[in-house]
Amino acid sequence: MGKERIYNDILMHNKYAWNKAVDSGDEWTVPVSREIIEEAKKGNWKIFLTPLKPVPKEWSRDLRGLKVLCLASGGGQQGPLFSALGADVTVFDNSPKQLMQDQYVAERDSLKIKTVEGDMADLSCFENEMFDLIFHPVSNSFVPDILPVWMETYRVLKRNGILLSGFANPLVYLFDSEKMEQDVLEVKHKIPYSSAQELTDEEKKIYFEKGYALEFSHTLDDQIGGQIKAGFVVNGFYEDYHNEGILSKFIPSYIATRAVKQ
Repeated sequence: MGKERIYNDILMHNKYAWNKAVDSGDEWTVPVSREIIEEAKKGNWKIFLTPLKPVPKEWSRDLRGLKVLCLASGGGQQGPLFSALGADVTVFDNSPKQLMQDQYVAERDSLKIKTVEGDMADLSCFENEMFDLIFHPVSNSFVPDILPVWMETYRVLKRNGILLSGFANPLVYLFDSEKMEQDVLEVKHKIPYSSAQELTDEEKKIYFEKGYALEFSHTLDDQIGGQIKAGFVVNGFYEDYHNEGILSKFIPSYIATRAVKQ
């Protein structure tokens, strides 16, 4: 099986998984309320790259009239908030049902949001230097190679444009996930981890039937160093915890970065 076929199979698998997550009401697929949108219009808002800690408002700028790309960020959560703040918003996601959540909020609250279905590592549908800000919450753990993501975000950002990213601490993937559910930390995997490589065909079939996404850890060298390699200057950083699980008792599970195209 060729590399392209394998990559396309991963995309299709994860598209199905996130469509199913919408059907089951996963927390990252539930649209924001009308009340949250109304508060945002008044200037009272919080937006999240990671589960618990809101993005510092000084990480952004006055969003009115800016072109914002919410990258792999469907679900009716971040895109509608940016639109309520006056931005010209495009939400890009691999899951059509996630994009439907953004369309739902846009229609409900009379917001302007453009939705585009696609692979976060291929932004060829967008012109060079098109966006002022890219918002990329925890989602690149669902693609096997993230350097193309950083390269493409750099290409489509304007000069002095801002990239806000959230991603998993690679240590999350070091341990046996089933044992973690039993509050046991048992080292099982090497980093970088790839469920597409480590799962058997039968296990992948079970994952598909249950709607579990295929996941990939990435080294910090690829996550942070990859942004620098693409040409970004990283000038903001914080860590965040998961809202549940044994690992959160010991170490932050997520990282957020702010980077600028100069």
